[in-house]
Amino acid sequence: MPFSCPLCHAPLHRRDNAFFCTQRHQFDIAKEGYVNLLPVQHKRSKDPGDSAEMMQARRAFLDAGHYQPLRDTLGDILHARLPASADAVLDIGCGEGYYTEKFARVARLHGAQMLGLDVSKAAIRAAAKRYSDIMFCVASSHRLPFEEGSIDGLVRIYAPCKAQELARVIKPEGIVITASPGPRHLMELKGLIYDEVHLHSENSGEIEGFRLLDQQSLAYEMNLTGHEAVALLQMTPFAWRAKAEVWEQLAAMDQFRCQTDFTLHTLTRES
Repeated sequence: MPFSCPLCHAPLHRRDNAFFCTQRHQFDIAKEGYVNLLPVQHKRSKDPGDSAEMMQARRAFLDAGHYQPLRDTLGDILHARLPASADAVLDIGCGEGYYTEKFARVARLHGAQMLGLDVSKAAIRAAAKRYSDIMFCVASSHRLPFEEGSIDGLVRIYAPCKAQELARVIKPEGIVITASPGPRHLMELKGLIYDEVHLHSENSGEIEGFRLLDQQSLAYEMNLTGHEAVALLQMTPFAWRAKAEVWEQLAAMDQFRCQTDFTLHTLTRES
């Protein structure tokens, strides 16, 4: 297990139901099977990340399969780019584990352990209960609790992370796969909220210390129920801009057509 102590950065070792370092810092494994590696002094709020309500809305939307093409495409890229023999794969900002479960199947084919990280305790608790064969941790994506050069492959869907942290934990020649909104992502949903809809800025995918291997786009139309459209809006960063009548309008719809537009980048750490 490539965990490192979030307090002193020494390697963590598992003993029974807890992780310990040489400085005797201890992190207990919760009954659901995850470990909390987010010290109080590293929190920006009492309960950072998505709330239980937001997590449940996202899980319902994802379980309906609307983002399955994204999950499958990312899984295919991971399988193609991951070394034949690997030690660890990490999903940053894993949420309730919908994508992580797919990546875990790929990791097993390469002999690697699957790890999921999110700052939301509610999301990690739900993920650990559902996918007991994956090791999940509560932690900050800006302070990755992993040893240097311990991760073979890392997937980052929207989640922010410092380039220096990525370069620190990824092995030389290890890979990073990122997914970000393409220019026309969720245009119809944004049209209900903003008077003037702007395209998302193009993302070059560049990360300092990494070399770009591949870039591709994935776009398709979703046909949602009103309830699913409301769940989708809850998942977006512009939900707080939506007026009450927008929520009501979406909820009353029999169907809502909305396009996706994802930009996917694959990078490798430079030696």
